[in-house]
Amino acid sequence: MRQLPLPLSAAAQPSLDNYVAGANAEALEGVRSLAQGRLKEAIVYLWGAPGSGRSHLLAAAASANPALVIADDVDALSEAAQQALFIAINSAREGGPAVLAAGAAPPAGLGLREDLRTRLGWGHVFAIQPLTEPEVRAALRREADRRGVFISDDVMDYLLTRFARDLKHLMAQLERLDEFSLATKRAITVPLLKQMLSEEGR
Repeated sequence: MRQLPLPLSAAAQPSLDNYVAGANAEALEGVRSLAQGRLKEAIVYLWGAPGSGRSHLLAAAASANPALVIADDVDALSEAAQQALFIAINSAREGGPAVLAAGAAPPAGLGLREDLRTRLGWGHVFAIQPLTEPEVRAALRREADRRGVFISDDVMDYLLTRFARDLKHLMAQLERLDEFSLATKRAITVPLLKQMLSEEGR
């Protein structure tokens, strides 16, 4: 009989302190300065591939400063949402709440109305670089340590070869694995990971 796992280690909430910057230290500092009201510019735009960590930065900044105007995945905004963001950027330039936006491409490559593309490029624009494999491994080990679980090199290798190497999805797999380990009262090993994936139909 499998036990239901107790919520002993909840997933860490996105914050500016637990963001793994890697090559994105300048972007992190820009977002932190914007959230703290120290940045002279009132608009920051982040762009990068899905899973690069831009959504983590937006969520962390929103938590640090609820007054910020946050717009994620701007390339998918409706016409009404584009108009709202256009107005928010104009307001930010006139002393209103600062704007932090993100998308999958630099401003010039976005499929948005021209005046909005131009305004997204008015402030600081940061390209978010994906983490290297050693940085991903280090981040997973830190999260495992926070949860009080041991992840062997074999388990780490299996995770990195079985799943996309973006930190968001790997952290989600680690959380599921931790819960599965608690439920089955077994240590985290490759056979346990394979069993979990088999039961999930993966």
